[in-house]
Amino acid sequence: MPNNPNRARDHLANERTFLAWVRTGVATIVFGFAVGRFSIALRELFGSEGHNLTTPGLTTWLGMISIVGGVLLIVAGLFRYRTTRVQLDSDTFEPAGVLIDLVSVLLAVFGIALAFYLLYIAILSRAK
Repeated sequence: MPNNPNRARDHLANERTFLAWVRTGVATIVFGFAVGRFSIALRELFGSEGHNLTTPGLTTWLGMISIVGGVLLIVAGLFRYRTTRVQLDSDTFEPAGVLIDLVSVLLAVFGIALAFYLLYIAILSRAK
């Protein structure tokens, strides 16, 4: 193991970064739960207007996707933490690169899908 005077600081920064991944994953899981529960509110809203919805709709699926995505974020953070720990110890650190790009693109696509779904619900509620 090389003699690195910043070793402790580097490992503590790695741990803080991992905790940021965990916080983001937990927030995404909670958000997914809220989106899933939104289907119940939509069913009640349409029911009070005299429309009968027999299926929970797309919000349940979007909520499940968000929950699974949050779990995957935590797993990706753990993978990145362990990889970075080994790289720091061997003095071969490399930035994340593709992992960060993948997470960003997937979250952007999910956000756009939610926006279009909310637009669809708004149009549907005005048409009835």
